[in-house]
Amino acid sequence: MSAMINVRVPDIGGAENVEVIELMVQPGESVKTEQGLITVETDKATMEIPAPQAGLIKEIKVEMGSRISQGDLIAMLAIAEEAPVPISEIDMGVSEEPSVPKRQSRDQSPLQPDIISQPDSGAAGAAKGLPYASPSIRKLARELEVPLANVTGTGVKGRITKDDVFAYVKELMSGRAPAPATEHASTGFPGLLPWPKVDFEQFGPIERRELPRIRKISGANLHRNWVTIPHVTNHEDADITELEDFRVQLNGEHAQDGVKVTLLAMLIKASVVALQKFRNSMQVWMARKSS
Repeated sequence: MSAMINVRVPDIGGAENVEVIELMVQPGESVKTEQGLITVETDKATMEIPAPQAGLIKEIKVEMGSRISQGDLIAMLAIAEEAPVPISEIDMGVSEEPSVPKRQSRDQSPLQPDIISQPDSGAAGAAKGLPYASPSIRKLARELEVPLANVTGTGVKGRITKDDVFAYVKELMSGRAPAPATEHASTGFPGLLPWPKVDFEQFGPIERRELPRIRKISGANLHRNWVTIPHVTNHEDADITELEDFRVQLNGEHAQDGVKVTLLAMLIKASVVALQKFRNSMQVWMARKSS
């Protein structure tokens, strides 16, 4: 015998109206207890909703892109229901005849319900314009600033794989793939003036390095954020008692020389040390020289 239970969204930390980004099972599949059924994505994290019991998936009630909250129905699960064993059949350690296992008929099998057809989740996601990818692939795409909507999935049912993301990055770097479109009109900012050409060699030797792959891809997005997001100045309190004592001591030692050390000189020295340690702060973007 089998019983049908409703699988609903449990308490997911108070998050509501979360998006379904992955269907991990299909109707007709057997699942174990705590096996993931679907993956949802909130503003801060992705999480799997597991099966409360082992059984057979009869029907999936959500699809890619659905918005769900706590208590919403997500699946129908058929679970095996064990019949009570009569007292006369309980083994008491004494047996007159060897027990012969009864053959179970096909109609009595609890895990053989009719399989309900389910539309391909990959096709459903594509129909809604949503990329079909796992949370790990979505995280990788966010780190590389890759729009998954532009990536062609080669996995099962059109699923986007890690190789697909890297292939898109490779094509983007080689110029074969179109660069992600940036909606400058939506920001309301006019076109920026070109950066003035500066001969940095007049200040000393410079070193030219090839821009890393990730920074090539993320550069356009970082530049957009720089010109559109409000900037914040951070203030910190620092105890400069010893520094001030040292400055007064230097001025006392060089009083006859007419040399007066100000706090500005100390700040410049500290800036030089910091820039030597964090050399990325001295980098500037330059156009590639044509060979």
